[in-house]
This record gives sequence, C-alpha cells and structure tokens, in this order.
Amino acid sequence: MGLVGAERLKTARKRANMTQRQLADASGVSLSQVKKIEAGRYTPRLETLRAFAVAMDVRTSNLQDQPDFQMPDTDTENQWAPVWPALSGEISQPDEPATVEGVQSVLDSVQVMISADRYAEVTALLPNLIRDADSLEGGERARAVRFRVLNLVGSLLAQTRQFEVADTVLDRALDIAENGVEAATVTDTRLWAVLRQGRLEDARNLAIGVADTIEPRFSRASLSIIAMWGRLWLKVANAAVRDNQPGEADEAMSMARAAAYRIGRDVYVERLLGRTFGPLEVGYITGEMHVIAGEPELTIAGAKQLPLPMLEPTGSSRMRHRLDLANAHVQLGNYGDALQEMRRVQTNAPEWLVQQRYSRDILGSMISKRRSLTREMRDMATAIRLDY
Repeated sequence: MGLVGAERLKTARKRANMTQRQLADASGVSLSQVKKIEAGRYTPRLETLRAFAVAMDVRTSNLQDQPDFQMPDTDTENQWAPVWPALSGEISQPDEPATVEGVQSVLDSVQVMISADRYAEVTALLPNLIRDADSLEGGERARAVRFRVLNLVGSLLAQTRQFEVADTVLDRALDIAENGVEAATVTDTRLWAVLRQGRLEDARNLAIGVADTIEPRFSRASLSIIAMWGRLWLKVANAAVRDNQPGEADEAMSMARAAAYRIGRDVYVERLLGRTFGPLEVGYITGEMHVIAGEPELTIAGAKQLPLPMLEPTGSSRMRHRLDLANAHVQLGNYGDALQEMRRVQTNAPEWLVQQRYSRDILGSMISKRRSLTREMRDMATAIRLDY
C-alpha cells in the first residue's frame, strides 16, 4: 500500500474514533502490522483490508488505492512467448488455407485438454490456432469460431495473471460478439480477471450493468440467458462480500438462486471453458462467501450437503471449492485436513493449481502459524512455487 492508501486507512480509523490498538484488536491484525501499514511501509492483502473494513464498518474498496494481484512467473512468461507474434499477426501463414471445420476440430481437442488440466498443451496450440482463426474469411460460422478462440485466449491470459493483454484480447472478442449471450460471456471472463485483481467496485459495476442489460423473463427466456444472468449475479455477490457489503451480497445471491431454481440443474454456459451454472455452482459460491466472511464452519457444513458434480467433476469451479474447504480448515486450525484438500486438487489439476494465488495464500497462512513445517507442507510449497 502506498502513502495514499496509508492515509486512507488512517483517515478511516480516525473517523471510526479508533486508536491503532483498537483497530488491531477489532480486526485481528497485529498492532505492529497496523503501524507499518499506516506508515506506508507494508502493503496489505485484500483480506487484511477487509478485516479492517469489517472492524470499522466501511467498504473494503474505500481503503484501496491499487489492485491486489501477482504478476506471472518466469516459467509462465516463457511458455507464452510464442503466442505474442500470433496475437500481433506476425506469424507466417501456411500454404494451405485454414477452414472453419479445421479450427473447430482444434477447439474440440482444446476442450478435452482443459477438462483434463493439460494447459501447457493448450498454450502450445495457441499460436497456430490464433493465426488460423484470424485468417478465416466471411460468414457467421467463421465469426463464431473466431469469437470462441478470442474468448478462450482471454480467459487463459487472465488465469495466468497477464491481465493487460487479456483485456486487449477480450476487447477484440467483444467487438465481434453478435448477441447478448456472447457479450455476456466475454464479461464473465473479464469479471473473473477483475476480481482476481481485487478491483471490487469495477467488478460490481460491470456485472450489474450487464445483468441489467440481459435481464430475462423467466417464462420466456432461454436457459442460456438465465444461466448467464445467474452467473453475473454470483460475481456481484462475490465482489460484495469482499467489499464488506453483506446486504448487497445476500440480495445478489437471491437473484442467482432464483435463476438456479428456474433451471433446476447445472448446465453449461461455456462448454469450451468448462463453465457451468446451476444449484451446485450457487452452492460453491455460497461456501466461498462464508469462508471470506470468516465463517469456516458454515463452508464445511454446506459442502457436506452438496451433491457430486455431474458436469466438470475436476473443473475449475470444483477445484476452487476444494481450496475454499482448505482455507476453512486453516481458519479452524485443521492443517492436516487443509493439506488433504490441497492434495486432492494437486492430483486432479496440478497445472491449474500452480497458477492460483489462492493456493499460495492458503499454504502461506498455514506456514505462518507453524513453528516447524512437515515434509508434506514443504513438498506442497515447492509444487505451488511458494517462497517461505
């Protein structure tokens, strides 16, 4: 946190008529850490700002002065280096022209790879896939395929924390979107990136704006519209609970639950990226909101009531839910259970796991509370590239 952010925290504390010690006691943050933050000598995480916000009954975003995210690591940058010429149109064209059928066949393979957590293989395919999609000429089928490729690339860029380039690619996808569902699909991808950066107010405003634009009449709307609308409200709820706006989070969740109830089951919103919406997805986000709010018991209890996923059993939503359970166990001091959940994710989605800052935050919190580390903790730290 820079000096501007430090002043924001100090001003908010004084308006709340609290001393530094009172803020430390109410938030659970150490007094020394509070002093360092207000002096501009320490950059707090979003979770720490939320703890301050709860203690002072203000919005988390009122205390922010910059986004909260990590840059891609060197391995990720090297893996993506061959993609940049393709995005700039600087890759040579083959003698044989690309076809819609050929590009779609590659996308079908990519879908299988994503479901199987083979992201490195997907990245290796991207240069030629981007080149071929860009070279397709005319017609609705060519446009639709090009749109899917751009949305795919934007999503993968966001997942690997390359947010600025992801924005550019998603702008290109939005430019060729033909209907409200496609435009909302791009927004769904962008929202995920915005939330990963901790830009809570931006996420809220973007999600509500698009949700209002596509608001369905349940008696007439297609399932795809209802499902996308429900996903947008889940993003609003996610942003609101992080921003210490529990009332708004509850209202947003009621909208999402209404959409899930109308559909009655989990359905694909974007098959290529493995995105779904329905009662189970609402259950996952409910658990995430409880753990963010410091209610780990409710996260664990709720998870026991959820059915096994019929769609994407090892998809990102399911794996994220496992990390929420790991976080809940850490909050309760159940470190063995937390590691068990993380190992389950590692078994099913090791390439996905290493890109998740959340995994490093969870293990880092666990390590900070231990005097010595077990072999399992050290092995997991190495696997997810956590320095300690």
